[in-house]
Amino acid sequence: MYKIYGDLNSGNCYKVKLLAEQLGMQYEWFNVDILKKETKTPAFLQKNPNGKIPLLELEDGRFLSESNAILYYLAEGTRFLPEERLERAQVFQWLFFEQYSHEPYIATARYIIRYLGRPPEMEAMLRSKLAPGYKALRVMEIHLRGHDYFVGERYTIADIGLFAYTHVAEEGGFELAEFPAVCRWIERIKSQPGFVRIGEMSAGMQN
Repeated sequence: MYKIYGDLNSGNCYKVKLLAEQLGMQYEWFNVDILKKETKTPAFLQKNPNGKIPLLELEDGRFLSESNAILYYLAEGTRFLPEERLERAQVFQWLFFEQYSHEPYIATARYIIRYLGRPPEMEAMLRSKLAPGYKALRVMEIHLRGHDYFVGERYTIADIGLFAYTHVAEEGGFELAEFPAVCRWIERIKSQPGFVRIGEMSAGMQN
């Protein structure tokens, strides 16, 4: 059985949990509190020297970190990862976009507000995240005006990767009502079989 180390309210960890649930996996979940610096303990750093979650422990005891790498590993050979060469590359295109142009702004803004309580000393940093975060949402909006999903007109890990922080972007101060195609896509994702909400315990989890 796989073991997943993560925070139930983290978007990066939620990506992995959502895919695991939609694959019907049974797995052990180990909650790791980043605010209590549990990713910096010697025991955790032995598992992942980079000190970050999510972290996947394989059945043979090896570890895999980085949320989108874990998505790829779990999705290999399933309907969530296309076999066709260009479509597979397009999945990676959107996952790279998510980590480089989306997550650093939308997720960080959410972290400052939801986790840290929007401290005054971080207000300038928060404001600096809004313009590039909105730019990422506009890129998504333009694409989704002509497509139901991000790759191949079907649900893939590209959608899972982008959904995780997009659907809670308002917790970071972003107005999603400005992006109607994105909002329709969010509802489309929520209607997928096996969908679970961020932050909730779910059927496949054991611990």
